Amino acid sequence: MLPPLDRAADGAIRLITLDNPPVNALSFAYCAKLLEELEQAHADGGVEAVVFAGANGLFSAGADVNDFNQELPEHATTIRDVIAAVEASVKVHVAAIDGNALGGALELALVCDYRVATAAAKFGLPEIRLGLLPGAGGTQRLPRLIGARAALEFMLKGSAISAQRALALGLIDEIVDADLVARAKDRARGAKRRVSERQAIIAADLPPQAGPFVVAQAHKAVPPEENGGLAAHTLIDAVQAAVELPFAFGIARESRLFGELVRSGPSQALRHLFFAERELAKIDGIDGAARDDTEIESAGVVGAGTMGSGIAIAFAQAGIPVVVVDGSDEAVDKARQTVMGMFMYQVQKGRLTREEAWKRGRSIRFTGDWAELGAADVVVEAVFENLEVKREVFRKLDAIAKPGAILASNTSTLDIDALAAETKRPERVLGLHFFVPANVMPLLEIVRGRETSPRTIAAAFKIGKLLGKKAVLSGNAFGFIGNRMIFDYVREANALAEEGVAPVRIDAAMKAFGFPMGPFAMTDLSGLDIALAVQKARGAEALGRTGVLERLVQMGRLGQKSMAGYFKYDKAVGKGREPIVDPQVEELYAQAARTAGIAPRAAGDDEIRTRLLDALAERGRKLLDEGVALRPGDIDVVYVYGYGFPPHRGGPMWYAEHGRVSSSAASEGEGRLPAHA
Repeated sequence: MLPPLDRAADGAIRLITLDNPPVNALSFAYCAKLLEELEQAHADGGVEAVVFAGANGLFSAGADVNDFNQELPEHATTIRDVIAAVEASVKVHVAAIDGNALGGALELALVCDYRVATAAAKFGLPEIRLGLLPGAGGTQRLPRLIGARAALEFMLKGSAISAQRALALGLIDEIVDADLVARAKDRARGAKRRVSERQAIIAADLPPQAGPFVVAQAHKAVPPEENGGLAAHTLIDAVQAAVELPFAFGIARESRLFGELVRSGPSQALRHLFFAERELAKIDGIDGAARDDTEIESAGVVGAGTMGSGIAIAFAQAGIPVVVVDGSDEAVDKARQTVMGMFMYQVQKGRLTREEAWKRGRSIRFTGDWAELGAADVVVEAVFENLEVKREVFRKLDAIAKPGAILASNTSTLDIDALAAETKRPERVLGLHFFVPANVMPLLEIVRGRETSPRTIAAAFKIGKLLGKKAVLSGNAFGFIGNRMIFDYVREANALAEEGVAPVRIDAAMKAFGFPMGPFAMTDLSGLDIALAVQKARGAEALGRTGVLERLVQMGRLGQKSMAGYFKYDKAVGKGREPIVDPQVEELYAQAARTAGIAPRAAGDDEIRTRLLDALAERGRKLLDEGVALRPGDIDVVYVYGYGFPPHRGGPMWYAEHGRVSSSAASEGEGRLPAHA
């Protein structure tokens, strides 16, 4: 049944409510119903205007991403059809926006004559994050509304903006304090159509002749096509069409480019990650009731070092007060400086007000008194990576922490069951493995011990959500998921170096693949002494055939912290973080290889990448077989968000399974089109 007409002396308004729980997704099936309702409104002579609104305080989160992973059914209705019907109508259309208006939902709003919104509304075209571009007119209508330069910035970022920012850009006409739908109807009464097919402007302060320059600069500002930038360059091409071509040609071009991206390897990889993230918290034996059982209102951290400080900041940023215990006055003073420095940096970047920064800083208390941990709902141990030291910590915590409190270790390799055995509450003990810096890195490995209860696992996922982390469950095995795999990756890199391939070449090959740094620079960053301790714990096989790592540590070359490791470092070069080739290390490898009887051999970049990536995937398969990792997608999320695996390649398991797909649409036989194609 259609909603009643809102009749008034100056016309009649049809309200169409987007209502497809939970997020009012514009799926193919829902768009068919929406189009039917819209066409009836258009055919009704008593209807003079249409208002679109969303149910339950939400306009719409846009398209159903599941639809992108299937062939378009014959005669399927999409949001493009709904938008085309709006455009073809002579009646006035108004979008009344509350909550999120994302993707195709914002494109629906763009085709309307007027857009009004609440102050809480958010607007975004996030398609770039899935390796796509807005494919329902967004690349053509948005530049015509707010200018091509502003539209490019908005779409290339892919993040949502506030109603206030949308008003300043000219994206919406009004922010409404009172009844949103009533105000939208007022806008519609007696109004005239405003849809125009004029050429898009570049910006209010730039002449049309600046178009080629703005487009060229946009291309320079995004990554190369082969290194994750395919969708960005294609989106820029679509916006260029809005500036240079008539509207109908631009729409046709957008549609063609969108289809190419949907079929491209990078977009398929990014969509795989999107769905993998949705599966992370789906764990057998953990139901909805368990998920809501534990309230996390206060936290404790043991250790005020780099990791402990970062964990404390992460809790404070989530609005959770935290007590940090450390017996070292020097460590506490340094941690206080780190905490306030981080919050003041956010003030400088405009992310926090001074009042907010002060409040967050004050929510972290430092003390040497362990008894102050007694009220915490969760306590995270972040002390030196030594099993005996950590055992002592857990004995103390078990005696101090309140009944029901979660005791967590931030260990990156050690046995959670050995720590749980020191307590009378093993069911409330688990690992929470943060990554450095803990307040920035999005990954959190949740490590389940033999006796960790489902309730505790559920609470850990709640903690991950509160802290804004991608939380992944791991079994209790040495190195868990991420570090256990990285050992094999680094071992293979070391084997190549023993065979005469220079560390700088190996690192360069992996950076060209898309990693932010190669395996040797990564080891320098984390510390060669730490790497050696881990390898010794794994036995002779992990040490390699030549013992070069041990030799370097004996020479005092510990990595960036000693300004020398596999590479040299100079504070005058990249603030001491830029690797500098050191022939001494290459000669050390050559000498050690001769002693071990390893013949030098050549290896190209493809072989380097294949050997390292195969080592990752093979270990990943073993972790799946052993039940340490639950799903291939979990491993991919760990590597993308914790170890810098390039997202457009989907993660090590996806990359191995799908034949090392190219990041370029050219691999599909469809390269980018000329500007006027």
